[in-house]
Amino acid sequence: MAGKIKTVYICGQCGYESPKWNGKCQSCGEWNTFEEKEVIPAANKSGISRGVSSGGASNSSPTDLSSKISKLADIDTNDDARYKTGTGELDRVLGGGLVKGSLVLLGGEPGIGKSTLLLQICGFLGKNHSILYISGEESIRQIKLRAERLGVDAENLELLASNDAAAVSDTISVRKPGIAIIDSIQTMAIDSINSSAGSVTQVRECTNLFMRTAKSEEIPIFIVGHVNKDGAIAGPKVMEHIVDAVLYFEGERHLSYRILRAVKNRYGSTNEIGVFEMRGNGLAEVPNPSEMLLSGRSENVPGSCIACIMEGSRPILAEVQALVTKSGTVNPRRTATGFDYNRLAMLLAVLEKRTGMFMGTLDVYLNIAGGFRLDEPAGDLAVATAVFSSFYDIPLDSHMIAFGEIGLGGEVRGTSNIIQRITEAQRLGFTHCIIPKQSFKSIDVTKFNIRITGVPSIRQAFNVIRPQ
Repeated sequence: MAGKIKTVYICGQCGYESPKWNGKCQSCGEWNTFEEKEVIPAANKSGISRGVSSGGASNSSPTDLSSKISKLADIDTNDDARYKTGTGELDRVLGGGLVKGSLVLLGGEPGIGKSTLLLQICGFLGKNHSILYISGEESIRQIKLRAERLGVDAENLELLASNDAAAVSDTISVRKPGIAIIDSIQTMAIDSINSSAGSVTQVRECTNLFMRTAKSEEIPIFIVGHVNKDGAIAGPKVMEHIVDAVLYFEGERHLSYRILRAVKNRYGSTNEIGVFEMRGNGLAEVPNPSEMLLSGRSENVPGSCIACIMEGSRPILAEVQALVTKSGTVNPRRTATGFDYNRLAMLLAVLEKRTGMFMGTLDVYLNIAGGFRLDEPAGDLAVATAVFSSFYDIPLDSHMIAFGEIGLGGEVRGTSNIIQRITEAQRLGFTHCIIPKQSFKSIDVTKFNIRITGVPSIRQAFNVIRPQ
C-alpha cells in the first residue's frame, strides 16, 4: 500500500527539494522560490517497502536483465541514419541531421521564431515521413493559418491540440509517426501529479515521459521550451540533462537576424551555429553570415575594423565599431554592445599603459555591427585597432582585417585556425591581413593571394596601419 503523505518544498527555479521552507535556495541561490508540495511515497509491486532485512538479504529479488545485455561489436547502427531537415543551418547545429530516437529541446524568447522554424521543416520532412505536431498553446486552426502563411503544405503532417502529456505519449506510441513535435513543454501536464502545468515537477516528469517514448519507439521528438527573464529555459535544470540536445534561438526582436546555437548535443559539436533571417514568409537561411554582417558598412570612417572569429568550423567576419569622444561627465562612460564589458576595460588599460593613449577624460563606445556577439579572444586586435582609429581620427583601409589575442604586456598572441580565417578574408575580397607574428611563422604566405603582416605587439600593429 502507499506510504504516508508527506510535505516537501521544491525550488521553482532549479527543482531542489527541501524538507522545510527556506527563504533562499541552497542550490541556485534564488530567493522566495520554494513551493509546498504533497508527495505520496510509492510502494513496490509486492507491497513491501524496499530495504535490507536483518539477515542482510534483500526482501525482493531483482529483475534479471541478462537477456538484454549486448556486446558493443554486435550492435548494428547502419539503419540509424540521420534525417535531413531540409534546412542546412539546422542540420549543421544538430551535427548533420536529426537522429532517430533523439529528444531535442528548442528554447528561445517569445516570438523569436521557434514554432516558425519547426513548422517550416515539417514542409520538407512531411514529404517522406509522417509528422505529428502537438500544440498545447494554439488551436489547430491557428496552426493551419500560420502554415498557409509560410507556404507549408505537407500531406503527412497531422495536428493535435492537447495538454495531456500521458495521452500525447500514448498517441505517439500508437500512431508511430516518423517525427513528433511538442509545442510547448510548459503547457503539458500529467493528471496524476498534483501541480499546475509549467511547474518544476510537471516539466521534469513530462520531459521524462517523452524521453522514454522517444527511446522506446525510436521516434525523434522536438520539444519547444519557454525561457525565463534571465534567458534560461524555464523549468528545472535537470530537464536539460534529460534531453539529447539543447538548442537556443538568439537574436534581438527588432533585428531580422536569428542565431541558432547548441549548448548541448550528444550527437555532434556544440561549437556550430546556424544563422537565419526572419522575413515575411518565415525564416530564411543565411549560408554566408560574413556577407550579412558586413553589408552596408561605411568606408573611410574612423573607428571601424573587421575581425574574424571562429564559430565551430565556420569563420565569420564581423565589423567592430568604436567611438572615442570627449566626456561631458566626471566619470567617463564605457559602453560595449556585443562585446564583454570587462574585457573592453582591460584592453583600454593595456592601450593606456603600453601605447600612451590616455583615456581618463574620454567616453568609449564599442559596438559589434549586425547584432552579433564577439566572445573569442581573437577579436582583441580588431577592437584595439578600432579604438586606436577613433582616438586619432584615422580612417583604416576598408580592405584590411585584423585578428589576434592581446596580453597584458601589449603582446599579440597566436590564434588557432589561422588558415581558415585568412582564406575567408581572401574570399570576401580583403587585400591586407594583420595577424600575430607567432601565427605568421606557421603558415606559407605564398599560398595566399593576400598581403599578410605578422606583428608581435599592438605598438607594431599601430605602426603598420598608421599612415606615414
